[in-house]
Amino acid sequence: MSQTYSFEEFLKIMRRLRAKDGGCPWDSVQTHKSLRPCLTEETAEFLQSIRIWEETGDAENMREELGDLMLQVVLHSLIAEEEKLFTIDDVIREVSEKMIRRHPHIFGDTKTDSITEIRHNWEDIKKEEKAGKSWIKSPLQEIPKELPSLDRAKKVVKKAEKIYQLSVEDPKDLIQRTGKQLKMLGRAADSNDREDLEKAFGDVLWTLSEIAYKTDLSPEMILSDRIASKIAEIDKETQ
Repeated sequence: MSQTYSFEEFLKIMRRLRAKDGGCPWDSVQTHKSLRPCLTEETAEFLQSIRIWEETGDAENMREELGDLMLQVVLHSLIAEEEKLFTIDDVIREVSEKMIRRHPHIFGDTKTDSITEIRHNWEDIKKEEKAGKSWIKSPLQEIPKELPSLDRAKKVVKKAEKIYQLSVEDPKDLIQRTGKQLKMLGRAADSNDREDLEKAFGDVLWTLSEIAYKTDLSPEMILSDRIASKIAEIDKETQ
């Protein structure tokens, strides 16, 4: 029978690995910056594990990858603790307070079952939380550059419409615009002008992001799933 471990015991394991004297030569020297590729990779692998579970019904890989994600959270928290920035207890306290604060319909006096109203309240509370933060130069710059570009574009469209009331066309009109842009993309390809080709391609991708926003689609996940299906098709054809 496998041994069970508490969260506190897991923290002790990680602190030992981080120890400068007798710790792991790799774990002990990691920084927030050096771990960035690991967090990106582990996030992608967890997303993959969801697909594996949906396709096979086997949740073993999902359980493993969630552990790897937890490892990243704990590592960053311990590094921050060593830097006297904050502790894992601070992280847990802050996210707990945030969940209570952003769910007044559960923990407060606001009573509603309307998803629209709940989302609206969430955005208003989030806006209040972000007010005055020195690193946020504008509402649009609040959206992380580190997001995958397709998802980031959709978020920019959404926030631009909500905050600045910039109009986004109906999906049918956007699809018609995409058709015109594809023709321009074809002409740019024929001209063999790299700059024109990149601009035309960018225009198509931006309009597709607007369509994704108006139809509530996740372009990054759709493309990821499509890549997976194409790989399966290619493998089947070439075997």
